[in-house]
Amino acid sequence: MLKPLQIIFSIIVISLAGYGLITEDFRFHPYMMVFLGLVMLVIGLRDFQRGKKGNGWLSIVSCILILLVSIQSFLFN
Repeated sequence: MLKPLQIIFSIIVISLAGYGLITEDFRFHPYMMVFLGLVMLVIGLRDFQRGKKGNGWLSIVSCILILLVSIQSFLFN
């Protein structure tokens, strides 16, 4: 169940990043950051399932930091 979510979120992130680079329109940047945080969350959960707790915690912490940055960009824009 987590692998399809990771693929879907990754495609969304790549699409939004590509759109921003091609058009130089960065208004969707906070949404990209939210989905990037979700990708990191899914990666962390998959690492926990595989027994790699160190990598899982690192991914979870980076997920939290990315989501905090995206919330901040939503609030200040």
